[in-house]
Amino acid sequence: MISLTDLVESLGPGLLRMVENGHGAQVHDVVLAEPGEAAGQPGELVLGVGVTGPADAVALLERADAAGADGVVLKAPLADDPEVIAAARPLRPALVELRPDTSWTHVVWLVRGAIDRAYAPLPDPPGAPGVHNDLYALADTAAEIADAPVTLEDARSRVLAYSGRQDTTDPARVSTIVGRRVPAQVIDHLRASGVFRRLARSSEPVFVPEGPDGMLPRLVIPVRAGGEWLGSIWVVARTPVSGDRVRRLTDLAAVLALHLLRLRAEAGVARRVSADQLRTALRDGTRVAAPAPPWRVVALGGTDEAGDVRQRLDLWDAITQRFGWHRPLLTDVDGTLFAVLTERPPRDDDPGSLPWLRHVLTRVRDHDRTLYAAAGGTAHSHTDLPRSRAEAAELDALVTSGHLTPGLTLLEDAWDAVIVERARKATRTDTGLLGGPLPVLKAHDETHGTAFLPTLAAWLDHYGDPKGTAQALDVHPNTLRYRLRRMAEVTTLDLSSPRLRLALRLQLSALRTPRHRRNE
Repeated sequence: MISLTDLVESLGPGLLRMVENGHGAQVHDVVLAEPGEAAGQPGELVLGVGVTGPADAVALLERADAAGADGVVLKAPLADDPEVIAAARPLRPALVELRPDTSWTHVVWLVRGAIDRAYAPLPDPPGAPGVHNDLYALADTAAEIADAPVTLEDARSRVLAYSGRQDTTDPARVSTIVGRRVPAQVIDHLRASGVFRRLARSSEPVFVPEGPDGMLPRLVIPVRAGGEWLGSIWVVARTPVSGDRVRRLTDLAAVLALHLLRLRAEAGVARRVSADQLRTALRDGTRVAAPAPPWRVVALGGTDEAGDVRQRLDLWDAITQRFGWHRPLLTDVDGTLFAVLTERPPRDDDPGSLPWLRHVLTRVRDHDRTLYAAAGGTAHSHTDLPRSRAEAAELDALVTSGHLTPGLTLLEDAWDAVIVERARKATRTDTGLLGGPLPVLKAHDETHGTAFLPTLAAWLDHYGDPKGTAQALDVHPNTLRYRLRRMAEVTTLDLSSPRLRLALRLQLSALRTPRHRRNE
């Protein structure tokens, strides 16, 4: 199952854009609007083919609402018409905008492929095998047109397919094909030459001269859809490519754009379906497709987080993909991002393992010190996953509140902080202090500006050691003695009972009593 919002986001802004979210749920098919007939039914997305004006658009929305359809697609600029938007807002169907230069036939193909992927079994790799087979066929076609070796790459310089003929190539091309990614030194050269900047901004072909380590010249054809750069066709241009061949390659790029949109949509849908299943497992302990246990549930975040959870999910998905975890087990639960990692992998560098995450964090925190991970206890079976998730969430809250240092935090290394935090929450000072000396001392501090509460907290933390307590408070020992005498005069303060000392410390923790205060 897939929601219409997820479907639109999977296909991307180069094709579709959500204008009004509507009040529907999930979609399972796409249909064309037929004149004089019901416009769809529950779970269907209706394509407004032939709708030319605001009046027709409003009529289609009302027909779709009456039929219970979940969405209506209209081409721009009609979908942005104020009259159409106002009519759509109270209705059930969502209003979706389609780029004006997109074929309705292509929309049906792409949307049906994405919906089919949402209902397909997850163990298949995203986009396999149909889309990838088509990409290899397109690579061979491009090689025939250019009479030269070709690779098809996405906007992240990942190799999606390559032509069968690679006879006239160079070491950079061999490394690219073997590693399924352009080597770092080649990317640095291309970036310094401004190649990626030109590809991102223009639809014009780019000629790349010879590069380091014997790199042969390249002809690069950008692949774009709706103004969005999706990828490129890379031709080893040992000899100049004629203008006619370049035009034919440009025409082929338009076909390739549809395949890349479909590939991205299917991958996005597969990720969202996987995230839904993983979310259920973390909440209810149901089975989930994952490597063999034991596992760790890990909260992933950043102390300087911005944006919603989807943006954070995209960030960590990009990080995990970059470091080799190509099918990361990531999801969000109640606004927190979680991953399920293997605790004891066959090798420490296996992607998706706890040792691997330690390495990844070391690398990424060199550039962004706000990123961190907090790992709950070991889960030996799927029924342990909710408990491990809850523990990871507790650690995550301690990191974001500043009580734990960002980095990789394991439950066994911070169990004491978790215990204290649980006790602090259970103390419930929001309902009032139950008794003892604290209500009187707290009232005296608030009325007279004294520092009785932080003094008592430091005294308890240092086992009644006057020297350590005075140093912690940054006061003279005589000042400490004076405060203790005054506290005993204000209220009865018997600290001989271990249970009473524990209760007082928990109350002070619940009050978030500051440790240092200079005024008397």
